Amino acid sequence: MIKPLFQKVLVAYNGSKSSLHAVMYAILMAKCYKCHVKVVSVVDTATIRQLMLTKFVIQEEGEDFSKNLESDAKRNLDFAVGLAKSKGIKIETEIRKGAIWSEIITAADEFKADLILLGGSGGGKELSTIRHDVVSMQNGEIIGSAHCSVMVVCQPYIDQLFKIG
Repeated sequence: MIKPLFQKVLVAYNGSKSSLHAVMYAILMAKCYKCHVKVVSVVDTATIRQLMLTKFVIQEEGEDFSKNLESDAKRNLDFAVGLAKSKGIKIETEIRKGAIWSEIITAADEFKADLILLGGSGGGKELSTIRHDVVSMQNGEIIGSAHCSVMVVCQPYIDQLFKIG
């Protein structure tokens, strides 16, 4: 007998609406397919370090940025846990620090994920052009480097599906 295709699903969550949709999708997958879900948020210390090296920000500012991003990540993951609980699902969460794409790949490998879920761009409506380009670049790196399947969630009515699911 063939094993289920998705036993362990890792979700990259950055607090954006599109990545929240990926979290909702994963929770619904866990409910339907009984898979394990881990939601990972990455504090992008690699970019902060680069900004400090180029003297765009000073060390104290970089440290403040990092602390603020970590606080945001914790709040976002707590929200994801609450969403999962509302559907009777338990999820794992983790905050990582480093380059986003490489930390997501490493987390997926360590979790032995069968699938990585990423948020789609939302058609560019929610993101500035610069942020959209950065998210697209990170997603492209993850898709190109992953050691498991990767799915980009672009479900247009996931909010409604989540409410009734």
